[in-house]
Amino acid sequence: MTNDYRYIIFHKPYGVLSQFTQESPKHVTLKEYIDVPDVYAVGRLDWDSEGLLLLTNNGRLQHRLSDPRFGHERTYWVQVERIPDEEAIHKLQTGVEIQNYRTRPAKVRLLSDEPNVSDRNPPIRFRKNVPTAWLEMTLTEGKNRQVRRMTAAVGFPTLRLIRVSIGHLHLEGLPLGEWRDLTSLELKLLQDSSFR
Repeated sequence: MTNDYRYIIFHKPYGVLSQFTQESPKHVTLKEYIDVPDVYAVGRLDWDSEGLLLLTNNGRLQHRLSDPRFGHERTYWVQVERIPDEEAIHKLQTGVEIQNYRTRPAKVRLLSDEPNVSDRNPPIRFRKNVPTAWLEMTLTEGKNRQVRRMTAAVGFPTLRLIRVSIGHLHLEGLPLGEWRDLTSLELKLLQDSSFR
């Protein structure tokens, strides 16, 4: 029975909607990258965010991974304006107020080096006198534009957002704009973590 299911990871570029339906002629959708019928994105990644997107036609798994009650970890590399101080990082770790909602505690650390990521098209706006930094943020919830709202709430607006993992699934080695089926080990780990 599980042989009828497809499980795909895709390295979503900036400016691509996490859906197959084109709502206006200027929208770029998953249809331009993935020629697999009847799969849908698990959760969403905003059009101006990049990185790992999981797609499947297994509705039960899709529900389990999207439901915040199950607390699946999602890790992001977040380029922010200016260099966050310890106080800002502590606030992000313990939870911040966004739109009358307090975020759950998150794992947040300042990356000492810029991560090795593909160039973004178009590039972020560059201002010579405003330094930038990269944070690694791991959340167990996914409210609308949550990472961007969190960094803005502590005074460090997000310039670039890349999801690098969902649970044990990692973006590493998957070129921008490419997709692949999950390996049997990835699928087993995904199913084990989703249905325990």
